[in-house]
Amino acid sequence: MALTRDQVEHVAELAKLELTAPEIELFREQLSAILDSVAQLDELDTDAIPPTAAVLALKNVTRADECKPSFARSVMLANAPVVENGLVKVQAVLDSD
Repeated sequence: MALTRDQVEHVAELAKLELTAPEIELFREQLSAILDSVAQLDELDTDAIPPTAAVLALKNVTRADECKPSFARSVMLANAPVVENGLVKVQAVLDSD
C-alpha cells in the first residue's frame, strides 16, 4: 500500500512532527513498506485458528503478602526536616477556607 505525501503529512501533523521534504519522502517509503509487510498477514488462512487474548498461559507472578520487621520510627524520622509528635510535619497544601 503506497502512501501519498498528503497522508504522511497528515500523520506527521497528528504526531505534532515537523518534517522536511526529504524526511516526508523517506517516511513515505518506509511507512509504505511497513504497510505492505503487514498486508501480507491478510493472505494467511487463519480460519482454523481460534481467537486468543494471550499466547502464553497466565499465572500469578506476585509474591504472597508477608509481615516483616520494619525500621524503627526513630530511624525513619531521623531524616525528616521537621518532626512533631512522632510524625513528619509538612506545610499545608490546601487552603483552610
